[in-house]
Amino acid sequence: MKSIREIYKIGIGPSSSHTMGPERACKYMMAENPDANSFKVILYGSLASTGKGHRTDHAIECTLAPYPVEIIFDTEKRDLPHANTMDFFAYRDDALLMQKRILSVGGGDIKVEGHPEAEKPEIYDKNSFKEIADHCRSENIRLSDYVFAHEDEDFKKFLFNVWQVMKDEIESGLKADGYLPGELHVQRVAQIIFNKRHIDERPETRENRIVCAYAFAASEQNADGQRIVTAPTCGACAVVPSVLKYMQEKKGFSDEDVIKALAVGGLIGNLVKQNASISGAECGCQAEVGTACAMAAAALAELFEMGIDQIEYAAEVSLEHHLGLTCDPICGLVQIPCIERNAVAAMRALNSLSLANFLTGTRKISFDMVVKTMYETGRDLSHHYRETSIGGLAKLFG
Repeated sequence: MKSIREIYKIGIGPSSSHTMGPERACKYMMAENPDANSFKVILYGSLASTGKGHRTDHAIECTLAPYPVEIIFDTEKRDLPHANTMDFFAYRDDALLMQKRILSVGGGDIKVEGHPEAEKPEIYDKNSFKEIADHCRSENIRLSDYVFAHEDEDFKKFLFNVWQVMKDEIESGLKADGYLPGELHVQRVAQIIFNKRHIDERPETRENRIVCAYAFAASEQNADGQRIVTAPTCGACAVVPSVLKYMQEKKGFSDEDVIKALAVGGLIGNLVKQNASISGAECGCQAEVGTACAMAAAALAELFEMGIDQIEYAAEVSLEHHLGLTCDPICGLVQIPCIERNAVAAMRALNSLSLANFLTGTRKISFDMVVKTMYETGRDLSHHYRETSIGGLAKLFG
């Protein structure tokens, strides 16, 4: 597996696969073709179907500026290597310098066909939860210890910066009001949820309100194209930070404790990415919000210093009960149902933590099995429900 740095990326929303991935692809083409003075990009699959709503064209134009670029949205159904496929052309005047097919594979990552050397190196020697868990038991170490032993010496500093940005995205989102960009005219509500206290509010009611307010705040910042952290994607960016910020405030955990939790959450996200997918265009929203929920639950379990079996159960039950979740964003915008979905998943992560505390010894299903099931389920989903905005809510809303 590659570094967990590939799970937590600091960037601009609203979509890791539709804005961050194409941005990286543009930078790759510019670096490979320093003499180019114009470009053409053909977008296929989900990028063609929802690229305008996700502001893919804006990301490409801004990254390639000041050079002109022709962008073509090819919505014909084709046999593609990935649902987020792009063909790039670099020109010097009228002469073609380079043509490359680049895939935006989720979480802001890209793959350049024919150029495996462009991919990041593998730094983990184990690729399943079982392998990692067996190793940790034999060495009597925690999952977070395993992560820190494999990452570089600056990794903790990296996670500390990630945590600061996560908190910033929530705090900035709580201060913002008005409406999100786009034709849906969606009102920002994080501030309303956060401030609307009940006169006789019970602790569990307050927990729901605060966690949901934090999740709405981060998701609304993403939808507004603001600076966020993928966890594991832009569209699912709010689940992990909302529960960790709430629990840090409630229980007084230190930033060092949270960094360990982020390491374990990132490991879970890495395993899903390695053995399945974190791309909504490839496997539906189960791959994005489902993975985010599993990451959040595992991070919480690490925060409370639960055992390896309990961490696995928390992650497994979170992902299992997102199986089959479709990705059908209305108008191709990362707003409905994406924002509410982050809040619901954050509360489910807290519920998974409680179940792990009580029921770990009774479980029959492994995390690895659920990851494999999620991938097979995602591949079986009709393309209508894989971020194309031509089925489900996206179809019926119009």
